[in-house]
Amino acid sequence: MNKPNLLHYEEVAWESGFFYVAGVDEAGRGPLAGPVVAAAVCFSPKNIRSQLNNIYKDLNDSKKLTPKLREHYFKILTEDTSVKIGIGEVDSKTIDQVNILKATHMAMEKAVEVIKPNFVLVDGLPVNGFPYVSKNIVKGDSKSISIAAASVIAKVKRDKIMINYDEIYPNYGFSNHKGYGTAGHLNALKELGPSPIHRRSFRPVAELDQLDLL
Repeated sequence: MNKPNLLHYEEVAWESGFFYVAGVDEAGRGPLAGPVVAAAVCFSPKNIRSQLNNIYKDLNDSKKLTPKLREHYFKILTEDTSVKIGIGEVDSKTIDQVNILKATHMAMEKAVEVIKPNFVLVDGLPVNGFPYVSKNIVKGDSKSISIAAASVIAKVKRDKIMINYDEIYPNYGFSNHKGYGTAGHLNALKELGPSPIHRRSFRPVAELDQLDLL
């Protein structure tokens, strides 16, 4: 099976006259606690063309990479001055106020605003009202090198945030499960109740809140 050309969508945009092309992706839509984090990544066309099959040959959707490989690429991406990176974060309180879909789109817009590209490749479905010329790509994190890079940045950044929260709110195990609804996390929730960073609009947390009112 041939490896997909992860520069296809970037090349199409560059050939159309968009020379500042960013990929955007998010991490943290599903957890019961913590923020949703988005990242936007823009490569230099000249550099990524020469580096795609060596430095970045194993870069892919962050979910397909080991934690060690994610950290490896996070370091490479953040230390390469030719790579432009923007990060957007929306906290749990805002998620509860506007819903997770809108919060995700807010985080994406924040991330893109940092680097202000002239074309954006967006992972997933279209973002309503997105204020940039863009193309959405379903499963884009395994089809576009820019989106793959954004997925790694967003994932590693969010993991670091949750590890820091583990020190502030110990006993929930945030450094292990990063806020996802594991058995250990649910048990901690039942024992300790929700922390200030829990998403109270998400069902398991909301159910505990209802029990507290009884």
